[in-house]
Amino acid sequence: MNGTHDLLIVGGGPAGLATALHAARAGLDAVVAEPRRAPVDKACGEGLMPGAVRALAALGLDVPGHPITGVRYVQGPRRVQAAFRCGLGLGARRTGLHSALHRAVLDAGVPVLPLKVGEVRQDTTGVTVPGTGLRARWLIAADGLHSPVRRSLDLDVRTTGTPRYGLRRHYAVPPWSPYVEVHWGPHAEAYVTPLGPDLVGVALLTTRRAPFTTHLRTFPELAARLPAQAAVTAVRGAGPLSQRARTRVHGRVLLVGDAAGYIDALTGEGITHALTGAEALVANVRRGTPGHYETDWRRATRRHRILTHLLVRARQHPALAHHITPAASRLPHLFAAAVNALA
Repeated sequence: MNGTHDLLIVGGGPAGLATALHAARAGLDAVVAEPRRAPVDKACGEGLMPGAVRALAALGLDVPGHPITGVRYVQGPRRVQAAFRCGLGLGARRTGLHSALHRAVLDAGVPVLPLKVGEVRQDTTGVTVPGTGLRARWLIAADGLHSPVRRSLDLDVRTTGTPRYGLRRHYAVPPWSPYVEVHWGPHAEAYVTPLGPDLVGVALLTTRRAPFTTHLRTFPELAARLPAQAAVTAVRGAGPLSQRARTRVHGRVLLVGDAAGYIDALTGEGITHALTGAEALVANVRRGTPGHYETDWRRATRRHRILTHLLVRARQHPALAHHITPAASRLPHLFAAAVNALA
């Protein structure tokens, strides 16, 4: 793989693989560096919003999963729900999503090399990865939440506030709702995503470091639906979730997906932004306007960043957090507008 590529994509998760697919379709010579074997799993809510479903369809991908019709908030006896107005979402196992993207990238003729990249060196015409012989006009950092490339270039921004963490497990029980249910507890949220006829995923977001089962017991109604013997996967964790980058464009290095910056999983928009960010990045490289990618990224993620920031701030104040679902139930049209603004 010697020679100069158009794009060297570091990271073979959804953001990196989507970037590779868009690059191949734009006639760019791309290569992906990913040391993990496919399919790659990680702790995530596994609920794809309609925007992500549309982005996958535009790439010609068929991802297995279970239809999702909207979002429902649950807090004690209170319920409020909003249906998606612009198509269905999809509950999809992370491994299924990754397999579909990985297979499409290989079919497009893009090599996926089993390489781990940390240090990079750039000059006015390209980027080199020492010790690999790899060089490209542009390096795309798609290496996740705690991006080694972002850190090596001193692009990390110190975050404030109490760190939040995510935990995920699957249960072999039939979904009882076509909605993604968000259960609000005193110290955590529990996300229940229908993934198949007899499978649900449960993701917990919290500031408290404790075992999954300990957190689940704080949601008695939910715990009653999820007996321990129905658990079919081990618990996976991720965090701290909040990560900031000083910029998405640094010389000849561009950041995409979680590496570009992340606030929280609370609104479930991570995959949508990974896919749409990949498309915007490649479009700007192809047009010769890579500097415009920063503006496009900020514009595309603005509503998500504002709403997620407000919800996380409210969660950090127990008195406010206790009123999120009651307020949404009193203002269902506003809740529906918020859900569909991000869909």
